[in-house]
Amino acid sequence: MGTIDPKYTTSVTVSGGRQGHAVSDDGVLDVQLRRPKTNGVSDGTNPEQLFAAAWAGCFGSALGAVARDAGVDASDSTVKVEIVQGLDSEGGYGLGARIFVAIPGVDQAKVQEVADAAHLVCPYSKATRGNVDVEVTAI
Repeated sequence: MGTIDPKYTTSVTVSGGRQGHAVSDDGVLDVQLRRPKTNGVSDGTNPEQLFAAAWAGCFGSALGAVARDAGVDASDSTVKVEIVQGLDSEGGYGLGARIFVAIPGVDQAKVQEVADAAHLVCPYSKATRGNVDVEVTAI
């Protein structure tokens, strides 16, 4: 971690892997983990959902900052992150992501411009760059 000046640190401990239990160091996050269901509703959340939620939240904050600098009101914006998990070209498992951004009342071309700029500064986007195929789309 020589390239980061830490401003915040947290941890989550999981026991039991994908069929386990996750608890954050402060106890606020306390969830049962389950494998993704392809044919129904699961009785718990899965790591991909948690990753999507974390990325969407972080991306939304980056979007707000970039939009503010561009003179765009993004206070009613929404960010949806889809995480795709499956076999990769090397025979293992990999992840992909689709990020959908909406800013009501703003031209779609401008939303795309702001979303692309947010993708450059969002810490989750930076952390996955070059490792995860990502599509950013204004909707």
